[in-house]
Amino acid sequence: MPLHRDIFWVGRQWAVTGAGIQAVDQRLRGVLDIAIARLWDDDLVRSRRAKPGVNAADFDKALTVARERFPQTPASDPIVTHLETLGVIEAPVVSLVVPAMQLRAEGRLARFLPQWRVRR
Repeated sequence: MPLHRDIFWVGRQWAVTGAGIQAVDQRLRGVLDIAIARLWDDDLVRSRRAKPGVNAADFDKALTVARERFPQTPASDPIVTHLETLGVIEAPVVSLVVPAMQLRAEGRLARFLPQWRVRR
């Protein structure tokens, strides 16, 4: 996966982006990348750090920068957290659940259903 467009820090092997920690070498195709939601998962971090060929000092610096940039929030959506850190969202979001759209066209032919238009 290519690097995210928002790049906050770049090291020799790792970069902190809007998607989390990403490997600068694009030949890996995002295999070693860590998403924002998983930055605080110590088991995942240890497993990525133990991979052969990983520059440990650069990885630790990227992890420190990423954890400062994206602080851990209990049971919060990472997208909402990221938007709050960017200053896009000012008021807290009450619910992220979008009501399901109800289609009442089952068993009827589409050409006989009433049409609707958006008026300007």
